[in-house]
Amino acid sequence: MKTWIYGKNAVYEAVRKNDQLSEVVLLKEGKDDKLAALCKKNRISLRYEERPFFQKNAPASNHQGYLALRESYAYTDLDEMLESIPPKKMPLLIMLDGLEDPHNLGAILRSADAIGADGIIIAKNRSVSLNATVAKVSTGAIEHVPVCQVTNLSRTIEQLKKQGYWIVGTDMQDAVDYRKVDYNMPLVLVIGSEGFGISRLVLEKCDYKVSIPMVGHVNSLNASVACAVLAYQIFNCRHPLD
Repeated sequence: MKTWIYGKNAVYEAVRKNDQLSEVVLLKEGKDDKLAALCKKNRISLRYEERPFFQKNAPASNHQGYLALRESYAYTDLDEMLESIPPKKMPLLIMLDGLEDPHNLGAILRSADAIGADGIIIAKNRSVSLNATVAKVSTGAIEHVPVCQVTNLSRTIEQLKKQGYWIVGTDMQDAVDYRKVDYNMPLVLVIGSEGFGISRLVLEKCDYKVSIPMVGHVNSLNASVACAVLAYQIFNCRHPLD
């Protein structure tokens, strides 16, 4: 099944990777010689269309005059994801428990790529999936960060623990300040859903429960913002300044 992706950065990264693209479409009054050259180099068809074509294939979206037709995004097998991690690298996986907003997933993909996370794990049911909105918000990071869909998050955690991973989840109850944990170990960072947080069964399997202190009037952060804060704390812990 094919799908249209949209947005300048998303299309550029897809063309660079040459990832199962059928064609690229640019707005007729627009011009992008760099992208045209890249399409030619990668032997990807490029054509120009009027605005109604974009309104039809990217409705209610900020397409920026860039469209690309590609095969639907494929998910990575968990074993393949783990095997792709370089032997000497300290692994970091991000598990999303019940996340439903594609904008949040796109933003998390962007943060995951920025800090060099090794992959994202989501559930097959009651969870956001990879789509054009996720690709647009990720600004192309979707092309570089593997995403795995699993049937059961709790069983997946058990499997990862057997392989030496420690599980860190976010919670407001019985949690320690996220700055107090030493993250120099193979990690799975669990981020809960936008409205309900981490589910009970998953939270029970967390080795560490961490919280982000807040001194303002709002008592919670957007899921993607919380993920970015924690991910960069892990990065800082593993890569301290000299």
